Amino acid sequence: MSQPHPPTPIGPPRAPPLASGRPTITAPPILILPGLFNSGPDHWQSHWERTIPGAERVEQADWERPTLGDWTATLVEAVRRRPGAVLVAHSLGCALVAHLAAIRGARGIAGAFLVAPADVNRQGPAGRLLEGFSPIPRARLPFPSMVVASRDDPYVSIDRAQAFAQGWGSTFIDLGRAGHINAESGHGPWPKGRALLRDLIGQARSASID
Repeated sequence: MSQPHPPTPIGPPRAPPLASGRPTITAPPILILPGLFNSGPDHWQSHWERTIPGAERVEQADWERPTLGDWTATLVEAVRRRPGAVLVAHSLGCALVAHLAAIRGARGIAGAFLVAPADVNRQGPAGRLLEGFSPIPRARLPFPSMVVASRDDPYVSIDRAQAFAQGWGSTFIDLGRAGHINAESGHGPWPKGRALLRDLIGQARSASID
């Protein structure tokens, strides 16, 4: 994996010196999309929600019995309130992003950071809870995106995650053996993930200029 680009600030806008004549660069809104059962207090998504100024968790009405229609409607409303957002998704949240893009395109979305995308076609009790999200759209996403995956994730194989990334046109990052990339696998504050998010935000800014 290549070294991250120079960090892109995540936080409140910084005004340039008055004499510089350069425009103010503002940080994009960050919408955090947990997966099934939500993300607990030690999860990297919760750390980022607490430490990235202006980051907001998209709160679903039912985290234990997800329905695609309800989850999509909640996300649509969040994007409407925070246009130009970068979506930071984990597990089932990644499938939600793919479904939203298939329905609405890039409307209101600047980019997506997709971590440990759940394979909703897998078998077992958890798989049955996710049937409404299957099949996951595989069309190219209409905004910059990055998929971060693990080689020993119990919810998606590395090959399947890479296939999602290829279909979505996403930058693909292989973290090696990192479990489901959650609190249980030791990903709390996850500074490496923050650096990757900065890279993704840089891509989104470049795309908006182009």
